[in-house]
Amino acid sequence: MSCNLYAEAIADQGHIAIKVHGFECSVTVALGLPIVRTSVDHGTAFDIAWRGEADPQSMIEALRLAARLAKQRG
Repeated sequence: MSCNLYAEAIADQGHIAIKVHGFECSVTVALGLPIVRTSVDHGTAFDIAWRGEADPQSMIEALRLAARLAKQRG
């Protein structure tokens, strides 16, 4: 799956584009921090918790990106 970069100043505005163009692999990156911080772009999904229905792809992508960014920082 190929993903693009979308940048926004206000998260709610950017999530519109993300939800239309690749919500499954979207990741939020907090910039300007002394640490690498990534997170998934979805909520907690309490309605499907513990049912085995959740798609882990966004979490996998967040972890992969965090590892790649941390490696680049040295």
